[in-house]
Amino acid sequence: MAVDATSAHTADAFPEESPLEGVALAHDYVTQRGGAERVALSMSRAFAGAPLYTTLYHPEGTFPEFADVDVRPMPINRWGVLRRNHRLALPFLANAVSAQHVEADVLLASSSGWAHGISTSGRKVVYCHAPARWLYQADRYAGTGAGSRGLRSRAVKVATDVFGPSLRVWDQKAAHTADRYLVNSTVIQRAVSQIYGIDAEVLPPPPAVLSSDGDVRSVDGVARPFVLCVARLLPYKNVDLVIEAVARIPDLDLVIVGDGPERRRLEALAHRVGSTTLAGRVTDEELRWLYANAVGLVAASYEDFGLSPLEAAAFGRPTAALRDGGYLDTVDPGRTGVFFDAPAVDDIACAVEELTRAEWRDDDIRAHADTFSEARFVARLRQIVEEELHHH
Repeated sequence: MAVDATSAHTADAFPEESPLEGVALAHDYVTQRGGAERVALSMSRAFAGAPLYTTLYHPEGTFPEFADVDVRPMPINRWGVLRRNHRLALPFLANAVSAQHVEADVLLASSSGWAHGISTSGRKVVYCHAPARWLYQADRYAGTGAGSRGLRSRAVKVATDVFGPSLRVWDQKAAHTADRYLVNSTVIQRAVSQIYGIDAEVLPPPPAVLSSDGDVRSVDGVARPFVLCVARLLPYKNVDLVIEAVARIPDLDLVIVGDGPERRRLEALAHRVGSTTLAGRVTDEELRWLYANAVGLVAASYEDFGLSPLEAAAFGRPTAALRDGGYLDTVDPGRTGVFFDAPAVDDIACAVEELTRAEWRDDDIRAHADTFSEARFVARLRQIVEEELHHH
């Protein structure tokens, strides 16, 4: 999931609901700024006052809104080096999670690999962003296949080779402790069925985390026209391919929003090919300006839920997206964007050129984004939790 801005905008207000007693929340780790963390914040708004259990909490690394949440990290959180880089904690997280027990009538766990293993005295509902990529898609997650992309990739491969077999056993057992499974997209619904043998309900997360109404601030050094790429700088996001593809298109620049382990390598690549600005983390005001002024968005990563195209759509901007994963749910080809079939430079360049040539109806694109809302997400979550409270 995509946006890496400095704060998480509270989406359009939804009707006030009475608090539900006996509900607790969980999230893998609260150490970064991304789509999964925004979902955890939505859950916290849906169940105001509910404690949020997590392995690691790094306030400086995540959205400031978590300061208003009752975040309860596990004892492993005392190790500062792990708070600052949760990937180093991989060998220790299964034991940390297994030792955590939550007294609650219903535990709602936001999980992409860990939080679903927390035990509870009541019912457990898992909102699965994806089965753990480092266990089931290790090469894709870290770029460990042909053409490995650096020291981090090799380190992750070593870790998954060593710990993978035992963690897969743990992960399978953890998944089957849930009473109910929810997933963010149809592609993850299929993955959960294939990997765990569990039938899950699709509940898309709210995309309108960045309201198109609000203050804007221009970003220095950005030339127009430009296309935008919003992604953490990780190998499976394929940002390097986007840089090379856009560089082939005359009179078009690229702006990349996001940060991560790949930044130094991508900066070197951008310097060689030109026409690229790595903006790093930006404020919501700057991100609004970028979305509003971009020709469109380029999304070439492997995503479980295609969030960034919906954010772009809220500003009436189309997307050139990889025909894969969550983008199949969130991009309407011909109406809100175009697809390319492979994360390859030629394919991406052709799709971006098609996007820039086509005529788009801003109102149609915005209407598509409006079909996804935080109010709908919250209402269904509360309904599910109320049902589980009744079972308890």
